Amino acid sequence: MRPLEPHRDVGAYALGVLGAADTFRFEEHLAGCAHCARLLEELGSVEALLAAYARWTPPGVDPVAVPSPALLHAALDAVGGRLRARRRVRLGLLAAAAALVVGAPFAAPALLADPAVPHWTATASAPGVTATLAAAPAGFGTDVGLDVDGVSGSAVCTLVAVGRGGEEDTVATWAVRDGARVTMRGAAALAPADISRFEVRAQDGSPLATLSRSG
Repeated sequence: MRPLEPHRDVGAYALGVLGAADTFRFEEHLAGCAHCARLLEELGSVEALLAAYARWTPPGVDPVAVPSPALLHAALDAVGGRLRARRRVRLGLLAAAAALVVGAPFAAPALLADPAVPHWTATASAPGVTATLAAAPAGFGTDVGLDVDGVSGSAVCTLVAVGRGGEEDTVATWAVRDGARVTMRGAAALAPADISRFEVRAQDGSPLATLSRSG
């Protein structure tokens, strides 16, 4: 048995290398020492990592052997390849997102002009506001094209799909600059058959236009 070194035997105790008598004496000290108890808790993760490292080390291999330069280069090449692959994926996603953003305004007029797509017209609106909407079924719900004009001043507007049960699904939000006409494309999770009406609303929630199915 050796002299007890309070606060310094935590690591040896965590690794289980203290003798039986020293372990007993340290546990007596640990019962009244919050500092050592906290250190022991922190060392628990280190012990688990060391145990895992020992399990992963092949038999006959020194756990602390220095890796060869070839192994280091191979590891660096593998990591670099993974990073380059991830970078290519990120760039591809960004390009796809940019294409959607750029293409959406041009796709909306085509959707609105398609006679095969069911159209919705404004049945109630604020003074001067006109709106036309096309809603086509899609795998995600409803593909929506909207043309709205006559919103006075500069404002933030929202297009909402209202379900037959009263549930609401936000289709798009946009800013109107100086009353300019807006044509846009959006999407609703509700299927067309489940939509009772569409509403164009001002930022404070007041209705600017209510659209119902044509015909």
